[in-house]
Amino acid sequence: MNVRLYTDPELGYPHICAHEKEAQMNRFPPGWDEERVRSVLEYYESQTEDEAVAEDEAAYEDQTHAMMAIPKELVPAVRELLAKHGSPQSTPTVS
Repeated sequence: MNVRLYTDPELGYPHICAHEKEAQMNRFPPGWDEERVRSVLEYYESQTEDEAVAEDEAAYEDQTHAMMAIPKELVPAVRELLAKHGSPQSTPTVS
């Protein structure tokens, strides 16, 4: 059994995770660790509003990807298709 101290982001106070099942739910996805999460958070939290808007606009101008709106009920099917296609998921990169 793992025992870890977490800060609840919604309530803002620490709690102890003492259940193996709950501890497994809080693990990072493949390729991610606490340092990477903190780095991405620092990047986005330190952005000015103008920088964030410029980054969003640049994403829409990228000719290698398409942005589209789809009904929420189709999201699982689209994710499955992307996984089968072998498309890498977009993840923020921090320089």
